[in-house]
Amino acid sequence: MTARDARLHAFRSDLADARLKGEVAADRFVAGRPARISAAVADIRNEPRPDAGVNTQLLFGDDVLVFEDAEGWAWIQAERDGYVGYVADTVLGARSQAPTHVVSVPRTFLYPGPDLRFPPSGQLSMGSAVTVTGAAETRGTHYALLPSGEAVISGHIRPVAEAAPDYVAVAEMFLGTPYLWGGASGFGIDCSGLVQLAMHMAGRQVLRDSDMQATTIGETLEPGPDFAGLQRGDLVFWKGHVAIMIDPETMIHANGHTMLVSREGFKEAVARIGYLYGGPTGFRRP
Repeated sequence: MTARDARLHAFRSDLADARLKGEVAADRFVAGRPARISAAVADIRNEPRPDAGVNTQLLFGDDVLVFEDAEGWAWIQAERDGYVGYVADTVLGARSQAPTHVVSVPRTFLYPGPDLRFPPSGQLSMGSAVTVTGAAETRGTHYALLPSGEAVISGHIRPVAEAAPDYVAVAEMFLGTPYLWGGASGFGIDCSGLVQLAMHMAGRQVLRDSDMQATTIGETLEPGPDFAGLQRGDLVFWKGHVAIMIDPETMIHANGHTMLVSREGFKEAVARIGYLYGGPTGFRRP
């Protein structure tokens, strides 16, 4: 049997994705049932219990395949990046109308109707996928109407086929967002989550974790002496960490030092991080 990364392939000793039959050993193989995330943010955990670690998150409108649903937990695989884990079954809904738009600002509110004076009924992160069924205007503010009857500010969404031209500019929109281990939303995000979400908004789908990104995004880059040759958009990796270059001297990253998405001088960061964790382990140019 070929070795498989359990983060990206749904297999356990007792159960596995039917597409993996003949490639992994399992007592039973099942086809995944299509479902869609219906919560603003869904934690993907490494075990089916509420105190288990959060590996990543999915957003409202993300499509998943469900391989098991038992005792309040669903074992799923995200279709966008292939990540496998457990979510509370309450965050799953049916796939009905196809999403037409995505949230294009870091965070936005849902309203029970097209009026910003209504108490919000929810909130959504950048990257959330919604289906727009109509439009309304109240006191000069334009709203998109959703199948639930709720409304979102029209200027906070864009068509699903429309990509941002610069993923670094998207990442910069998250400056000041709290750092959250496993976070992948505008409410809290980690280093590789920032890279993935920014690239997603620019129309590029990449893997979730920094070790995956360090071997799959773009091409390997070898800077010159004193890190010469780095440019906007290049990725810098440390063991367990990734940052995005804004320009040859400055990077942006979600980090546990400031507990925020922050700008930092690249050489200053190399010195600071190196004191505890060593120097950069690699560079990639998307």
